[in-house]
This record gives sequence, C-alpha cells and structure tokens, in this order.
Amino acid sequence: MTPLLLTDIEAAVRASWGPDTTTPEHRPQWSADNPARDQCGVTALVLHDLLGGDLLRGEVHVDGVQTDFHWWNRLAGGHEIDLTREQFAPEEIVTEGTVVVRPPQIRRCREEYELLRARVLERLDARVRERAARPVAHATS
Repeated sequence: MTPLLLTDIEAAVRASWGPDTTTPEHRPQWSADNPARDQCGVTALVLHDLLGGDLLRGEVHVDGVQTDFHWWNRLAGGHEIDLTREQFAPEEIVTEGTVVVRPPQIRRCREEYELLRARVLERLDARVRERAARPVAHATS
C-alpha cells in the first residue's frame, strides 16, 4: 500500500473547501480569495479522523473582544497542524489553544463536515490509486 503524506492530506483538504463546507452563517461571505475562512471546525474534525491526536480550540479576538473560536490539531508527537490559520486578518488575534474532547456526535455543521470528509477521502483515494499505478523503479546491480 502506498502511504499518504501530510502534503497529500493538506492538498486534498484545500482542494475540497467551498462555500458549502463553511459554517452556514458565514456562507454568504465566503470567497475563493480566502477559501480557509470559517473552515476551521470541519477541517480540524476531518484531520482528527485521519491523523488522531488532539483537537485544539482558541479564541479569536479583535481589539480585545472575543469574536469567534478557532480550531486546529495537535498530533500525538506534539506537532500542531493548522490548515486554516491564513484565514485571519492582522487585527484578528488567536489565543493559545486548549484541548477539547471530541463530542460523540457532531451536531453543529454536521452536513458541512460530512461533505468535506467525503471530498477529502475521495481525493486521497484517487491519489493512492494514482501512485499505485506508477511503475516501481528497481535498482540494477
């Protein structure tokens, strides 16, 4: 079996974002100019499905006032992965993350999560099939 690389997962996630995977209340403001905007919760859940580790949540502040939450991941080895960090404008400050236990059922943005997950898995499956179809180079002596 051909292993997936983190770069494969990142590419699949980024290619799978759309206005239909963002939070419904922010959908009218979604733009291809900032595709990561409001994708953090569903993205963190999909990465958690694929890689395990911890879910992290920080607060987003503007002028000292909390305006939202931001979600990202920490792998078992302590490495943090945040594929949506670039969504924020300079005035939006994200606090340090705290570990949040994944709820047994996803209620908020469930449809968006399921859609993103299906798209990512489809792209990753295609990537594995593509790699498996390549001829293997053998060393000659």
